[in-house]
Amino acid sequence: MKRKFAAATAVVVMASLSLAACSGEAEPAADAEAGPVTLTLSGWSLATTPEFQVLADAFHEKNPDVTVELKEYDAAEYNTLVTADLAAGVGPDIITQKEVKFVTTFQEGGQLLDVSDVELPDGIGGASSYEVDGVAYGVPYRQDRWVLFYNTALFDAAGVDYPDGTWTWDDYAEAATAISQAGTAKGAYQHRWQSTVQGFASAQEGTDILEGDYGYFADSYERVLELQDAGAQIDFNTSSANQLTYQGEFGKQNAAMMPMGTWYTATLISQQAAGEADDFEWGIAPIPQLDDSTTGTDNTPVTFGDPTGLSINAGIDESKVQAAKDFLAFAASLEAAELLAEIGITPAVADDNVTEAYFAVEGAPTDDLSKFAWSTGDVAPENPTSNKTASIQNILLDMHTAILSGSTSVDQAIKDAEARFENEVGSD
Repeated sequence: MKRKFAAATAVVVMASLSLAACSGEAEPAADAEAGPVTLTLSGWSLATTPEFQVLADAFHEKNPDVTVELKEYDAAEYNTLVTADLAAGVGPDIITQKEVKFVTTFQEGGQLLDVSDVELPDGIGGASSYEVDGVAYGVPYRQDRWVLFYNTALFDAAGVDYPDGTWTWDDYAEAATAISQAGTAKGAYQHRWQSTVQGFASAQEGTDILEGDYGYFADSYERVLELQDAGAQIDFNTSSANQLTYQGEFGKQNAAMMPMGTWYTATLISQQAAGEADDFEWGIAPIPQLDDSTTGTDNTPVTFGDPTGLSINAGIDESKVQAAKDFLAFAASLEAAELLAEIGITPAVADDNVTEAYFAVEGAPTDDLSKFAWSTGDVAPENPTSNKTASIQNILLDMHTAILSGSTSVDQAIKDAEARFENEVGSD
């Protein structure tokens, strides 16, 4: 059955409605210090990223004596600027962890407070990404995961069945080729990021980039090269030369499928409402799997995605510590998750109410498979928590570029990456 998803209201507008939906389920921060407390919270792009203000306002509503003030940093230089402020003793009380790979940088600098005593809800994802040697230095509040976006109209035009949750990567490649051969659009668009190959391979192979053995990437890269050669997806060099955007390629119906993070849901709804994307039917499916052992809605699909979390500045005034921990507990709660879902954010924990809140936004898909793909998954981190991760990812980025640009064979590029790992990183 064809499904029509109306695109009408930009998701960011929902931020103004979220406070009205506060259910009041969580108890106020009774353990906070008596008297008014002001906490500062770091964030970025505040005008277009409403999640920080939503959390701050909702927490203040429940705890009138605690005010959370936002401290904005440039998104492109976020970690550098926060690090500088912390070193200068003027850092925020609560640090939003924009990228997991920088957690160890802050922790090794002695800049993060132990928050192992902050209570987290059952089933929350991403908590282990903030643990170092068994100690928690942050809590997750957001957990995006990678799924498969698909354009139902282009599938219909090509006479190809929609994804149904049972797909392996072979099924994906077969569908992409068939759609491309039908001549209406490319079967798929794969953005230039190394994540679009390496993230899935690491998660579904159950491997760890910290080990330095990268032969498991070979099959994934061979499949991508075959799809490029067949014309089923635009090639890496053309995408790079023209600086194509994933929003434009999918939103303007140049491709019928696109692996992408769940954050794109809100963007697509907003762009369709504003006329920046075409008005077409679309849905979300689980990302294709390595084999059929994890396919189908009776199983749990394996995917990847790093959480976004909150830490506490180790230099915080002692009188503010309990209030800051209470804020972290609230941000990670199901109550906060529902508020985040209402503005198109994928929280780190979800139940039926949270899922319904997310898909109640006008323009969101309403089918069961989309809800399943968004809410269900074994989500592996793209960036393991280690002081080696950033260096390794740079090596793997060079490998990715060498393979997809055609400058180096798959096998040779993998050997080069493994040699660089031994020379530049080494094993413990």
